[in-house]
Amino acid sequence: MIPLGPGDPLRLGPYRLAGVLGAGGMGKVYFGHDSSGHAAAIKVLLPQLAHDQGLVQRFLREAEAARAVTGQGVARVLAAQTEGGRPWIASEFLAGPTLDQAVAAYGPFLDGAVRALAASLARALRTIHAAGLIHRDLKPANIVLTSRGPRIIDFGIARPEHGLTLTTTGQVPVTPGYGAPEQVLGHRVGPAADIFSLGAVLAFAASGRRAYDGPHAAAVQYTVVHGEPDLTQVPEHLRALIGPCLAKDPAFRPSPEQVRTAFAPPRRAERFWQQGALGADIQQREVGARQLTTLPGTVVTPPPNRRRFLTGIAAGTAVLAAGGASAAWLLRDDEPGDQKGKSSHDQNEAVDSSAGKPTWGPLATADPWSPPALFVDGIVVFGAKDGGLVAYGAADGKKRWSAVDITPSAEYLALPSGLIIAADARGTVHAFDPSTGKEEWTADVDATAVMAANKAAVYLMTRGKKICALDTNTHKVLWTAASSFEFVGAAASESHLIVHGDNKDVTKRPEVIALDTASGAKIWSRQSARAIANIPTIHGDTVVLGGKSLTAARLKDGKNVWSVPARSPTDSLAWGAAAVDGKHLYAIDGTTLHCRRLSDGAKVWTYDLKLTPVGYYPPRFTDRFVCEATGEDPKSSDVVALHKDTGKRAWGYTQHSNKQLKLATSGNQLFLLQNQSATALLASGS
Repeated sequence: MIPLGPGDPLRLGPYRLAGVLGAGGMGKVYFGHDSSGHAAAIKVLLPQLAHDQGLVQRFLREAEAARAVTGQGVARVLAAQTEGGRPWIASEFLAGPTLDQAVAAYGPFLDGAVRALAASLARALRTIHAAGLIHRDLKPANIVLTSRGPRIIDFGIARPEHGLTLTTTGQVPVTPGYGAPEQVLGHRVGPAADIFSLGAVLAFAASGRRAYDGPHAAAVQYTVVHGEPDLTQVPEHLRALIGPCLAKDPAFRPSPEQVRTAFAPPRRAERFWQQGALGADIQQREVGARQLTTLPGTVVTPPPNRRRFLTGIAAGTAVLAAGGASAAWLLRDDEPGDQKGKSSHDQNEAVDSSAGKPTWGPLATADPWSPPALFVDGIVVFGAKDGGLVAYGAADGKKRWSAVDITPSAEYLALPSGLIIAADARGTVHAFDPSTGKEEWTADVDATAVMAANKAAVYLMTRGKKICALDTNTHKVLWTAASSFEFVGAAASESHLIVHGDNKDVTKRPEVIALDTASGAKIWSRQSARAIANIPTIHGDTVVLGGKSLTAARLKDGKNVWSVPARSPTDSLAWGAAAVDGKHLYAIDGTTLHCRRLSDGAKVWTYDLKLTPVGYYPPRFTDRFVCEATGEDPKSSDVVALHKDTGKRAWGYTQHSNKQLKLATSGNQLFLLQNQSATALLASGS
């Protein structure tokens, strides 16, 4: 748990706040208690987002969904209101490890405990479904084990039974390996989807392994839809009970009551959560929680290990979502302050000994949902942990300035003049001097995303799904063009704006369009080879597009110059965005980083990254290397630097975290964002 900072409230409604449990792109989660000493997890929407009525409604819908469920198997919503213009939700605080933490610490559950877990979760699902809701994201990380039994948390994507799957554009609509086949395919789902998730959860609890696994998310999702679960490590007598829950056809899955009957929990099943090493762990956390909520004058025996307790709170007890994921998820890794990165060099290559060594950081200063950092004029800019933008000296790591009202998730970029362009939650575009943070100008254009820029204009997406060109000299709108895109990747030359968009309806293939930068008129369009957008790359008279094929097209008319199909037929494993360096381009197909000739697409070399990075952003260059995230360590998402000409590994840097890794480069500097951690590396030595 992190102490309260200068901008944090001391009290919300009846709750006195004691610390911060987690933070994300949408809000913060606080630990607090009322005058009676009852603990609560209180999620607050960030102030810069409180003006967005769509986000506010989505935020409060979560409270309504959880409040509709009153059974003992779920975390109860205690209060929800708007105070000082900032909506907040208070929920029951659960002092216990999540199921995945418990299995990692104490091993797979024995027969009786699995049966007790199955019965308890089935009863909770029956309550959820009786309220007309579907949880949609049941997984080990959303199950907290308390002394009174398992509790289901995180109703962030729960929806009425008649509702369609709701996803954030560009994201997988369900946790890989736990979502039902119909969820993976984006179809309408019913209560049976939660039963599939329950089966996957029970298989994990009984074996310590996921029933559906693979080297990357898309492979796992493919197995869910087309393959069979791996239950070989599940005891045979339990295998026969779990198997029906994982039926491909929802009609063949049992009801919650049938699950409860089939598993037939033993008498006094509640004792499983009160005995042994797991029971001691839960009890220790509960004692620590009471200590933090004790009123003055009351004495409570401290827990044996206060640090372990505080880490436990941060790791697995927060109930509510922050920025679209539970606070438990936000803080499941090592605490940012405890991360100690480690560099390694390939002894077969001549590399400076200082390459891959941190010049500063890691600092726990970043918004986990920030886009990759931006290097401008010796300054590195990224989303701040407490909201807004923050700028640090790229060389010394000293904080230079911040802009608290900016929304980092709307992206930011540098104009050719050097000014930084970003937007706030109200849609106002701001231009900042990168060295001082001084605001040079603003324009109210109702912008939701900053897309691209050239010498004449910055190109934006507005709330009405319109593409807008804003003159960077006069700060006036030059033109607007209609679009059907929910989200876009874009690139601009002096004459062409190339926009690759996607829609919420994944059955529709959006267009890649080229607009005249002077007028907004459409020059050409072509069907997208991918439903998920990524950033096009313009190099001279060529535009390179990712998708089910990596395609080089003529900028003037969109006609193919060459095309290389992806090895995988799925969107999530298709070609990502490309980066061009001289005569070569670099792009990722699935888990493989390719170097190809720009002239004809011929392969120069490949390197297996062992994970699928975020395909929206291209690989990054330093002066000598191409850098990307790698899964060489299955438990950590790290960085690897490869020689541009040969593709041989030069060095690596280990972060000891499996959170998404985002890279930025400038010259011989490499900058990493991972969860709340910000780290600067010397990429090529001194």
